[in-house]
Amino acid sequence: MKFLDFDFPKLKGFLEKLTEVLLLVVAVSLLLGVLFGPDTAFIGSVYENFATILNSIGQDGVIALVSVAIIFAILKK
Repeated sequence: MKFLDFDFPKLKGFLEKLTEVLLLVVAVSLLLGVLFGPDTAFIGSVYENFATILNSIGQDGVIALVSVAIIFAILKK
């Protein structure tokens, strides 16, 4: 069977690279959202969504910011 010969390490490598690219896109979108404000076309919606998430998790987003930093540190390993 062709399905049983599937190369899972290759798929895992691809998904890791895709995750790295998507994290970079989100990071750049957040940076540009801070620089140009939430009224920017695509970037503003990413910034507003991230701000909403931070505000909903903890007061002024401090707890959420720490948890996001921990998640990024885990992903870096």
